[in-house]
Amino acid sequence: MEEGPYKYIRDGNGKVTRVIRIGTRKSQLARIQTDSVADQLRELYPDLHLEIIAMSTTGDIILETALSKIGEKSLFTKELENALERNEVDLVVHSLKDLPTTLPPGFTIGAVLNVIGTSSLRRAAQLKKRFPHLEFKNIRGNLNTRLKKLDEKDDFAAIILAAAGLKRMGWENRISQILSPEDCMYAVGQGALAVEVRGRDVDILEMVSVLHDPDTVLSCIAERAFLKCLEGGCSVPVAVYTQVKDSQLYLTGAVYSLDGSDSLKETMQTSITAGDKQSFEKVDEQVQRVGVTANKIPGDVQDRAEQLGVDLAKLLLSKGAKEILTVARQLNDAR
Repeated sequence: MEEGPYKYIRDGNGKVTRVIRIGTRKSQLARIQTDSVADQLRELYPDLHLEIIAMSTTGDIILETALSKIGEKSLFTKELENALERNEVDLVVHSLKDLPTTLPPGFTIGAVLNVIGTSSLRRAAQLKKRFPHLEFKNIRGNLNTRLKKLDEKDDFAAIILAAAGLKRMGWENRISQILSPEDCMYAVGQGALAVEVRGRDVDILEMVSVLHDPDTVLSCIAERAFLKCLEGGCSVPVAVYTQVKDSQLYLTGAVYSLDGSDSLKETMQTSITAGDKQSFEKVDEQVQRVGVTANKIPGDVQDRAEQLGVDLAKLLLSKGAKEILTVARQLNDAR
């Protein structure tokens, strides 16, 4: 039954319980990822009633054009966010890399879960630099579609995919080689799952906040701050590699020309040890760092992670990153 913007069910004993509706894309991998989030919520809240609502997004429909050429910032998220705004769903599971660093008003990322996987421009630019004798072509579609194109057509000798996504699908046997960070760094937020919620729904925000993976949260805050400061996006090759080791957060960031011939790459680090007075914050969607609300992680540690991303971006900008990215963007637009 419906009451206001929410949905409720009544069990055999007459008890009324709110149904939590989870929005997701229709692709097989998106469903697997969403099911994993739902399973974690059921384990934490056994009495919870969940309903998964799948829908197609613009990015799922437009398959013949490279993502970097479409220009839309919310290719895989807009329809889901529209449903969230209309109260048709209560939370949405995304691949974090699909979410822009600035979210629409009223929304926040209530949970960042541990890491799965990419953007052709970024991969191709790095690999052209590393393997200049190879030819790289764009390929679109979900994992099933891309593998089918590899198997049934003569266009490709190999395709580059996120290993974690293949593993989640149970297709480890299709992996012939793992590329190291030295060969190919990844997109901002690559592999992490994000649970997006309405900021005003404090109860939902509190409920999903227990899903946060602290190291992944801090890594993603640093990465997203880096990208935001660079004013990057899917139309330019920006790559990162983040590592947490011995209470230090290490962030490596790079920018590339489209052909990989020009690049800048630097690494910085910061401590993620909480201060003596741990500044935990109340659940408040106004307290966001690049779209992420993580009240169960000390605020001063989150601030340091965000500042790390900003400082690294400023370092690259001081060395000419803006010029590289401007040319890359212009060349991509002219294609």
